[in-house]
Amino acid sequence: MTTFAANLSMLFTEAPFIERFGRAARAGFTQVECQFPYEATPEAIKAELQAHGLSLILHNLPAGNWAGGERGIACHPDRVAEFKAGVDQAITYATALGVKKINCLAGIKPAAVSEEQARATLVANLRYAAGKLGQHGIDLLIEPINTFDIPGFFVSTTPPPKLAWAGDNSWRSKTF
Repeated sequence: MTTFAANLSMLFTEAPFIERFGRAARAGFTQVECQFPYEATPEAIKAELQAHGLSLILHNLPAGNWAGGERGIACHPDRVAEFKAGVDQAITYATALGVKKINCLAGIKPAAVSEEQARATLVANLRYAAGKLGQHGIDLLIEPINTFDIPGFFVSTTPPPKLAWAGDNSWRSKTF
């Protein structure tokens, strides 16, 4: 049987994030996902999940300044340290909340960065993230986003040709 998850970043937005868990449960959902859980503590989210009989099945890695228009930093050569810190933060949340899938948004290639630099950075960051997440039994997902909705998004097709280099399945990455 197909089960749907409520995306709490997109649904019930009339309520504060932490109140959306209860709204999802009252709407009949048993699973939820969100883009960025980081505005609440893992403890607060876990309490909401338990109170409403929900499972959090997916969230994203931190993606830079979302409100400022950033849509991921995985292809930004000058943001590698920030990306790695975000992987650690995502692991903290995922392990506390039982999340087994984390999504990575590649981002918009900076104008001053070549395709080759962006791809090499993305590859290195994905390998790093997949390795760290894999140590915790967490799958890394890569989400292609069309360039109509996010112009210049670096990974915009399925399967992403920019990732065709991979060939190495040991790093547990999946595209959705």
